[in-house]
Amino acid sequence: MEAKNGYLGAPNQTIDAENGITYAYRRIGPQGGRPLVLLVHFRGNLDNWDPQLIDALAEQRDVITFDNVGVGATTGSTPSTIEQMAEDAIRFVEALGLDEIDLLGFSIGSFVAQEIALARAALVRKLVLASTAPQGAPGMHGWAPDIIGALGKPTTSPEEYVYGFFTDSAASKAAGHGVLGRIYQGRTEDRDAPTSWRTRNAQYDAVLKWGTPNFGLLQRLAAVEQPTFVANGDDDRMILPWYSHLTASLIPDAFVKLYPDSAHGFLFQHAQEFAADVHKFLDA
Repeated sequence: MEAKNGYLGAPNQTIDAENGITYAYRRIGPQGGRPLVLLVHFRGNLDNWDPQLIDALAEQRDVITFDNVGVGATTGSTPSTIEQMAEDAIRFVEALGLDEIDLLGFSIGSFVAQEIALARAALVRKLVLASTAPQGAPGMHGWAPDIIGALGKPTTSPEEYVYGFFTDSAASKAAGHGVLGRIYQGRTEDRDAPTSWRTRNAQYDAVLKWGTPNFGLLQRLAAVEQPTFVANGDDDRMILPWYSHLTASLIPDAFVKLYPDSAHGFLFQHAQEFAADVHKFLDA
């Protein structure tokens, strides 16, 4: 096989944590600075990050992707609460010996990132929340039937992935098929283990619990001390863009950017622009 640089060629690594879990992860970019740790979307594993985005982020910083407990090649059973997922992610960061990180969470990963920032505030310097919503927000108790029907089945077709992550415009659909090519055809060997049906169910249980309406829980985000960049596509059917504004309004030091003609997968469709915005935010 022809050698690949960047994320497509990044080796799969493992590390044992004190909770008895062996975590699978990849790490690329210049080390020595503050790492940027990434938390992936619903049912995602190491291979579900667009390598174009990861490479753009890794041009300037140490980027770490990982499988949380029970996901992909990481051992254990996937928990059914966001709180436990956050605790498990903290154990992984501790196992790497990291005292301070920047944190980027995408979709369900953004829920976990919020919880980490609240549970271990000293660990997180800055926070990036992509396609996010606060716990207890109205209308978040599960995703729309067409979305969970497309992305929640045992097998998701390319057309269903594009429908769930991109808009109906020709440009966005074309971007979606480009992402699919990079994710599923760019790395043909040494791929991560697929996520299981048990992981799917546990994660969706966690999403339902997170999204159970409770206005009192919204106030938790007032305790987030970190500067926060909230981002989404302007036509996300999975987590509606207005939740980004709600989230930012609840965090004392936060701002929002919506990317045009894009949906849940905006950070892949606008990979270069989003990466540049992340670098600017983290360097500010």
